[in-house]
Amino acid sequence: MTAVGMAMDVLFADQNIASDGLYIPSGEDAVPVRLIARRPDEIIGFGETRVHSETTLFDVRVSEVPEPRPGDRVTFNERSYVVQGEPERKDPDRLVWTLDVRPG
Repeated sequence: MTAVGMAMDVLFADQNIASDGLYIPSGEDAVPVRLIARRPDEIIGFGETRVHSETTLFDVRVSEVPEPRPGDRVTFNERSYVVQGEPERKDPDRLVWTLDVRPG
């Protein structure tokens, strides 16, 4: 394992950063995962108007969820979310999926 991979494992193990959750692929059994929740506000331009939108993103390790897909579900803090849009791997080593979700 690379140094970056070991650092990711430490990050996801930290109780102050990551939390337990469930990943539920469509039509399959739930998988326990560690999630990092992020809730950035997003400002969307629409013509002359700017719309403020709350968003929810979850980071999950590729080693725990190798192929997330839109329509899959995430359970976090007793709330259910649906993955919307294509999951992205933005980190240079491609070790973490970023999931854009909506309440579901």
